[in-house]
Amino acid sequence: MTAEIALILGVDGIATGAIYVLVALGIVLIFSVTRVVFVPFGDLAAFTALTLAALQSGQLPGTVWLVAVVAGLTLLAEAARLVRSGRARKIPSFAAVYFVLPMIPVLLCIALAQTDMPMAIEVILAVLLVLPLGPLLNRLAFRPIADAPVLVLLIVAVALHFALAGLGLIFFGPEGFRTEPLSDAIYEIGGTVVSAQAMLVVLASVVFMGLLYLFFEFTHTGKALRATAVNRVGARLMGIRPTVTGDVAFLLASLLAGVAGVLIGPITSIYYDSGFLFGLKAFVGAIIGGLVSYPITALGALFVGLLESYASFWNSAFKEVVIFSFLIPVLLWRSISAASHEEEEEEE
Repeated sequence: MTAEIALILGVDGIATGAIYVLVALGIVLIFSVTRVVFVPFGDLAAFTALTLAALQSGQLPGTVWLVAVVAGLTLLAEAARLVRSGRARKIPSFAAVYFVLPMIPVLLCIALAQTDMPMAIEVILAVLLVLPLGPLLNRLAFRPIADAPVLVLLIVAVALHFALAGLGLIFFGPEGFRTEPLSDAIYEIGGTVVSAQAMLVVLASVVFMGLLYLFFEFTHTGKALRATAVNRVGARLMGIRPTVTGDVAFLLASLLAGVAGVLIGPITSIYYDSGFLFGLKAFVGAIIGGLVSYPITALGALFVGLLESYASFWNSAFKEVVIFSFLIPVLLWRSISAASHEEEEEEE
């Protein structure tokens, strides 16, 4: 491997890792606030890319029916719960937030799907269409069992992934799709050719990390999410509703998944089931961060991208093996660190 090839692989790995950063941050955000390892996170990113590909080809994406059905089921389930608890008067306000708002991008998509739209409108429409799926799935699948053990929540998340993968096959078919790049420009930096698409990926990752930092540090909602992540019972005693912070966490994570889907679409072919492997690689970065540290998670996700790039050059057939094998020493290190921390607390 020459220095020039190593540099090219490094640039490609950073671009891929920047996308993994967005997904890994979303996984950590949801887990820290709700204790849910949201396995279908990668599916939301893949659905965004497939939705955008359908819009760019002038077709109506099947995501509109998924959002409509999930919103309807969520409304029916919540209405039944409110009626049983004697709070039927809250049904209209719930319907306005969890049914009417999600249906707005659905109706816009149905009206504009077969028209010639600017790329910016297609991107915004694809993200808006996937955006409500996180909060809706939270209300439908996780909210009723919020106090269940983490293992039960994980089993439900895995079941949701298989359900979404099956629906993805129905909606988009078995073929792979690539979206049009956001920019075709090519630049030469330090003797290395870098595409504008790769630069946009890295820039978007940095911008959203900065926005998340500002959100958590300087907004009341962000501080409420941090409080819920640190101590759910204490946050509830201080007047913070974990159910509300959970919905906000899923909403922000859906936005990160949507942006990641838009960015990865032009880089690689996306299939109906690509989201699982995509999310699993980002999960390795989240594990490096212990599912609690956002900065370490970001660094871990970047490392996974670089590792994948260089492993592909060595042997593309074993790149996933190399990435997932790296989990073993990380988990051993986390286990030893946790045991040492518990021993120190006992001694104190």
